[in-house]
Amino acid sequence: MITATSIIRNAPAPFDGEVSLDYEGRLMRRRKLTCAAGEFLVDLPEVTSLEDGDAFELSDGRQVVVRARPEPVMVIRGHLARLAWHIGNRHTPCRIEADRLIIRQDHVLEAMLRKLGAEICHKDLPFRPEGGAYGHGRTFGHSHGPSDDPTHDHPPANGHDHSPLPTHHH
Repeated sequence: MITATSIIRNAPAPFDGEVSLDYEGRLMRRRKLTCAAGEFLVDLPEVTSLEDGDAFELSDGRQVVVRARPEPVMVIRGHLARLAWHIGNRHTPCRIEADRLIIRQDHVLEAMLRKLGAEICHKDLPFRPEGGAYGHGRTFGHSHGPSDDPTHDHPPANGHDHSPLPTHHH
């Protein structure tokens, strides 16, 4: 089987194929994918966050580009600094633009943001949130350092909430 063991970041065209992946699908280490160029096995050395425009380098020399698939998002307008602070305080991936914020649809966050005065519309757009401050791609959680406090629980995959609002996970 043809394999992809490396990624070319922001790869230049031409490409031999294309795969369209949503935000969750662009986080991978090992997976079988299919495109017009055929079927191939992604077998990366570690879990990798892929961005729109990155390409898999296939074992036969071909390149398959990654495209961010449109998915349900909320486009948020209003007092952006305040709204961004509340979104970030919940460790929610967010796209920050000059006149709007974009997050994946979540009815609990939507209710909170509307109470804070946000104007929200629902769209299907490729979701490309800001990357982490310490490297390429998404953030992979955080740590407040060692703690002996048994009341401060961190679910490993879902982050946590600093607010008195109930925690909501999908």
